[in-house]
Amino acid sequence: MENVARPWPALWSLVIGFFMILIDTTIVSVANPRIMEGLNADINSVIWVTSAYLLAYAVPLLITGRLGDRFGPKKLYLTGLVVFTLASLWCGLSGDVQTLILARVLQGFGAAIMTPQTMAVITRIFPPDRRGAAMGIWGATAGVATLVGPILGGVLVDGLGWEWIFFINVPVGIAGFILALRFVPSLSTHPHRFDIPGVLLSAVGLFLLVFGIQEGETYNWGTITGPITVWGLIIAGVVVLAGFVLWQRFNKGEPLLPLSLFKDRNFSLANIGITTVGFAVTSFTLPLIFYYQIVRGLTPTQSALMMVPMALISGGLAPVVGKIIDRVNPKYITAAGLVLMSVALFWNSALMHPETPIWLFLLPSAVLGFANAGIWAPLSSTATRNLPPRQAGAGSGVYNTTRQIGAVLGSAAIAVLIQSRLAAELPAAQGASGTASPMAFGGSLPEALHEGFSTAMGQSIMLPAAVILLGAAVALFFAKPKPVQGWGTVSVPASDDAGAGAGAADATSR
Repeated sequence: MENVARPWPALWSLVIGFFMILIDTTIVSVANPRIMEGLNADINSVIWVTSAYLLAYAVPLLITGRLGDRFGPKKLYLTGLVVFTLASLWCGLSGDVQTLILARVLQGFGAAIMTPQTMAVITRIFPPDRRGAAMGIWGATAGVATLVGPILGGVLVDGLGWEWIFFINVPVGIAGFILALRFVPSLSTHPHRFDIPGVLLSAVGLFLLVFGIQEGETYNWGTITGPITVWGLIIAGVVVLAGFVLWQRFNKGEPLLPLSLFKDRNFSLANIGITTVGFAVTSFTLPLIFYYQIVRGLTPTQSALMMVPMALISGGLAPVVGKIIDRVNPKYITAAGLVLMSVALFWNSALMHPETPIWLFLLPSAVLGFANAGIWAPLSSTATRNLPPRQAGAGSGVYNTTRQIGAVLGSAAIAVLIQSRLAAELPAAQGASGTASPMAFGGSLPEALHEGFSTAMGQSIMLPAAVILLGAAVALFFAKPKPVQGWGTVSVPASDDAGAGAGAADATSR
């Protein structure tokens, strides 16, 4: 173990930045109408405000995780935090939508530099059999941030204007920088030879795949321009990524992605599990919010507040679950959490009728809170338990990449399913393009169409409910955690040696 004074303040310092960048993946969704109005932009341009961020966030994760191993996670984290904070200021000051999109690309890149470092630091400063509580906090942050984003976004947009969803990051980023500079240790680095072909292949392959999936619905899964098609990009991305894997297999030097990571069964299965979680968490909110706003007439803030039970229960229980998984086999908690999430989503689907009392939706929201508490910490702890310190960054990069790809898949799949179910349930409401889009209703759907719209949303939410069951099945095959061996003390730079003995005792006593 890295010999670190006060690992818990280090963890909380990292959580601030991690929470901020995850909120920015969802906070913009409720501000889209105001951004369109304020910047005189069309819907396609505004969709790119989110798409550009997600693309710039997802593509570099494998590379930035490895950079953390090479140059130190603290340096990379602080660099990413500076980039993210300055880009947030640029976003808020943008005078046109093109400038805002460029600023969001820079913001997403800053987030990509930061994210793997948070998980890598936890992996290195907490021993495997004491890591559960720390991963519980990390997991609670990931789970709650995706839920708080729409709530906070609605409050800021309604009260101060869309610019403040970005301006709020500036003081938070400054505080996070000061705390990380003070409390996050400068951990020892590992000399890596950089795999330039691997970097290029992974970046190109992920870009083609993520862009194709993310923008497929925008181009009706057809031609983008000239001979370039959506499916052509997706297939090309898969082929390039297959070439990347082959290069990693036969590279005689040091590969960007050590395939030996996947020899650990739990690491491989946890990556499949987090992909299903990313898919479900991203996709289930869209039909639910559309139902709340278009059928039930709730404001963005009111509809987001329906998720408060989920956020409160998840945030409160996740650290508790984290401590439990240090003592019991996490596969049972993970599988139970994933099954609970599926139950809650199917329950929401059954409730989605125009006449359902709105308070009843708070019940499955609460069940989702219990589910989230049992998912994030066990999955992340299982994924990282057997990672050696020199591969902490690489493993974290892989884990976060698969989560983001799951989110992109979920976003694309739910958009397609919503369109098809609306076309089936509300054929008379289709627009000139032949597809029925929730955006077209503008929140003023005729009452006669409420039942059909509700049915379409209820059917759509069954997709993430089914996908998350796959994650539950995968979790049942987790191997029993091995006893911790060879987790010794590794020296850190002299500037961080002060109080090292106390730090070791502190880290192992929690």
